[in-house]
Amino acid sequence: MSTDTTAPVLIVGGGPTGICAALLLAVHGVASVVLERWPDIYPQPRAVHLDDEVYRILGKVGVAEDFAAISRPARGLQVIDAGQQVLARFERNPDSKTNGYPQANLFDQPELERILRNRVADFPAVTLRSGVEVVGLTPATTPDGPVSLAVRETGTGTITQLRGRYVLGCDGANSLVRRAIGSRMQDLGFEQRWLVVDVDTDTELGHWDGVHQIADRHRAGTYMRIGRTRHRWEFRLLPGEDSSQFATIEALGPLISPWTRGVTAGDLRLVRCADYTFRAQIADRWRCGPVFLLGDAAHLTPPFVGQGMGAGLRDAYNLAWKLANVIHRHGLTDADLDSYQRERKPHARAMIRNAILIGFAMTGGGLAGDIFRRLALPRVKHIPGFGRRVVTSETPRLRPSTLIHARRIPVGLPGRLCPNALLDSGQRLDQAGTGYVVVTTARPDTADERYWAAFPATVLQVGTDSDLGRWLARGRATAALVRPDGTVRAAAHRLGRLREIGDRA
Repeated sequence: MSTDTTAPVLIVGGGPTGICAALLLAVHGVASVVLERWPDIYPQPRAVHLDDEVYRILGKVGVAEDFAAISRPARGLQVIDAGQQVLARFERNPDSKTNGYPQANLFDQPELERILRNRVADFPAVTLRSGVEVVGLTPATTPDGPVSLAVRETGTGTITQLRGRYVLGCDGANSLVRRAIGSRMQDLGFEQRWLVVDVDTDTELGHWDGVHQIADRHRAGTYMRIGRTRHRWEFRLLPGEDSSQFATIEALGPLISPWTRGVTAGDLRLVRCADYTFRAQIADRWRCGPVFLLGDAAHLTPPFVGQGMGAGLRDAYNLAWKLANVIHRHGLTDADLDSYQRERKPHARAMIRNAILIGFAMTGGGLAGDIFRRLALPRVKHIPGFGRRVVTSETPRLRPSTLIHARRIPVGLPGRLCPNALLDSGQRLDQAGTGYVVVTTARPDTADERYWAAFPATVLQVGTDSDLGRWLARGRATAALVRPDGTVRAAAHRLGRLREIGDRA
């Protein structure tokens, strides 16, 4: 074994979470090495959905326009029964741009990964090593010492030693990093086997361009068009079934025929047919000293709300700027990194439980559940605000931490994501820079300007009748301190009061 390289951050796993973490670190001027066992992008499609909050993260690393070219907005959700009767349809407002992007977006994961890999080439600070497998992790022997990784070249078997100040475990559900730090997955009480099918066809199927949720106790399922020619079906497997029984278009016919009637089998190309066990799990701890867990290494989410991959990107967004601040000594200490688990774990748990609830609401309850859905859904969709709750992309606030001030301040803003509003300059908030931003309807005085320049934060004065001005008013505030990840750190009735909070934060 030989010693190879030392880097500030070593990232185990080159999927969307790992690559996005590396890009976000590079945006903040931190170098990293990404270690990926596959020689190239894993070719099989997996994730197919991300919301506008996650889209903002793609914007931060400079790939939003490229993603727009390979994705398609989803119009909403419709619930259908086994006979294809529409029980309820919940349409999204295509003009809603709170975060600057469509609320729901469907895509092919390998295409997104290619966009992210291509972006890596624009950042010399990111080193991507493919075709290598991490086979061991040795903790630091001193508080400030490096973590060592044993890395094996899959082609030659040669093992080298890498050292890093921090290690990010983005290595999936079977994470070696998670095992190495003694973290264990906690079961949240959900396990189902599903068949996942991807089909390409140049034939226009002509169905409503949203997500079709089959609410059927015998065979729950989902259909969505995820690209110009790509279509995705997911069906719950019955006892004794597996993907080998559906390995051809002909064998899939009874399942997908409601959407493919009139299309010959020769015009349908089976891209993938696989069975997956969907689980709801969360790691008991996400940090051990300089080692962190992100993505599927930290949490597993059933697919019913389309938040699995997005949760990993949220992890990266939450942690990257904090690591950069610690490494660059820009006001944060190593202890502030504990806020990563404190903020992200409850949020991930809430999203997992929401997915379980939605899954049960659509498919559970046996015969009584089917009868209830048939009777109730056509009625509840007319309840004011219910439809918005079904299709909203807004996720829960983050819990208070050392980096989210939640005492004696207006309820509503701290821990929430600040809207990516369109500014008078024609840019959106996320384009204001990579650091802190103070959003305020008050005119800053000389003391304000000196204080926030030293913090440092960009002061953005907005009109009371602007989108951000109205957002502040709804939160009963005139000023908010927005973190580099778009989360509100603190808010106050007066801009001077926000300085006082900043002094104590």
